[in-house]
Amino acid sequence: MAQTAIPCTVMRGGTSKGLYFLSRDLPADIATRDAVLLAAMGSPDARQIDGMGGAHPLTSKIAVVGPSTHPDADVDYLFLQAVVDEARIDAGQNCGNLLAGVGPFAIEAGLFAAEDGVTHVRINMLNTKSLAVAAIQTPGGKVRYDGDARIDGVPGTAAPVPIDFLDVAGSTCGALLPTGNARDVVQGIELTAIDNGMPVVVMRAGDFDKTGYETPEELEADTDLKARIEAIRLEIGPRMNLGDVAKKTVPKMCLVAPAQHGGAICTRNFIPHRVHEAIGVFGAVSVATACVTPGSVAAGVATVTDPQSLEVEHPTGFFTVAMDVTIEGGAVTVRRSALLRTCRRLMRGEVYVPASLWGGA
Repeated sequence: MAQTAIPCTVMRGGTSKGLYFLSRDLPADIATRDAVLLAAMGSPDARQIDGMGGAHPLTSKIAVVGPSTHPDADVDYLFLQAVVDEARIDAGQNCGNLLAGVGPFAIEAGLFAAEDGVTHVRINMLNTKSLAVAAIQTPGGKVRYDGDARIDGVPGTAAPVPIDFLDVAGSTCGALLPTGNARDVVQGIELTAIDNGMPVVVMRAGDFDKTGYETPEELEADTDLKARIEAIRLEIGPRMNLGDVAKKTVPKMCLVAPAQHGGAICTRNFIPHRVHEAIGVFGAVSVATACVTPGSVAAGVATVTDPQSLEVEHPTGFFTVAMDVTIEGGAVTVRRSALLRTCRRLMRGEVYVPASLWGGA
């Protein structure tokens, strides 16, 4: 079988791992591009045995990076989720974990020139039409991956990648509180639908007879729980301006409980059909924002000592979210969100797909 070789880099970004491509190296036609990426990942197959995917949504991710089409950005970033067991590429959400690798990848690929010391890369996030600024360690003008920064969910330490999000509130749903309410009731369950970079539905774990401290494996094994949560997701999705979400990876569904280890709140996140071993970047930002939103489900559970910096607990540790927020008359305005990630380049080379799908650039 003839095969097409496509330049590709494998990187860990935050607590995720994925394939990074230059946009010029992929087909311009979206249908062809998606077919190529599914083949590269090995979807649909639960093990993704015939591709580069890792048999889990967190390791079946793709970043497409190219020259900026935005006057205030340096590079464009398109995130694509390859569904593991379906022949489907989903472009309906952003990914703040793979975002951590975009700046280093762009510098290594020659899309953006590094400075000596720290290089700030302004990134145009195409999925949500919003901007982020990543600070990349570049001593001597070269990307540094080793360092002392530690994030929960990743072994060891690495160079820090601080990221500022400038305008992500309501970027997918059109409003921070897309239903217009801080609290809604769906199928007898009180919830908060919120979008500060990621559409998330926040619900009390106790309302499902859960503690909120279960392991991801325990929650995934509860088929009745997953069916209830999915039924709520399908009903609230259109009310969040997301349309029919049956074939979408948003909104994410989050069970919350009082913090166990000194943080603001404890979380268990359905993304949406698997349970995250940690929590997604934008998911954490949205949950943290819900914690400071008067009247929200999260606000009734959380312990907030500083609304400008919240620690969101998850199954493997915690995630610190820094925010510049104002709360006036019950309304929350988010000026800026920031957090710390790390990344590492794992491999660079070529990924092969059947030539029958695409003959190459």
